[in-house]
Amino acid sequence: MKATSLSLILTLASLGPAVGSARAADARPTALPPAASRTDVTFAKDIQPLFEASCVKCHSGQRPKARLRLDTLEGVLAGGEDGKVLVPGDSAKSRLVTAIARVNPKTAMPPEPRARRNPPGGGAPAGDAKAEPAPGTPGGPAPHNQGPPPKPLTPAEVGLVRAWIDHGAK
Repeated sequence: MKATSLSLILTLASLGPAVGSARAADARPTALPPAASRTDVTFAKDIQPLFEASCVKCHSGQRPKARLRLDTLEGVLAGGEDGKVLVPGDSAKSRLVTAIARVNPKTAMPPEPRARRNPPGGGAPAGDAKAEPAPGTPGGPAPHNQGPPPKPLTPAEVGLVRAWIDHGAK
């Protein structure tokens, strides 16, 4: 019994560095990426294309999530249902930056994709008389997530947003 316990301890000890490095690779950043050094960053030229690729799928149109529109400069500056999302001149204090930098998993934007509730093929379990067609099938509701999920911004892109905010968010 002692040999088995010792063997288990030695095996776990030898896995420790491998497990630790796997966790480090999956870890979220703990700090904001630095602001880019550019001073000529504008919403129309630099920031709007980033938001178009990653944010406006949810934050635009007639019913934007959290009533936050990121498709126009006016919308970004107005903020959403929780108030302003940026502090012109101070990107480190801007909620938008901490969200797009994905520092906190609870506020990370875009959020991690949710696991699907229904098995592939959707619908209710077999034998359910009230089963409806699966989303995206003839007679079924429209699928919720059309197209690929939004891509998170890279640290360099977050740095560009930071530079834009630090220089007045214009």
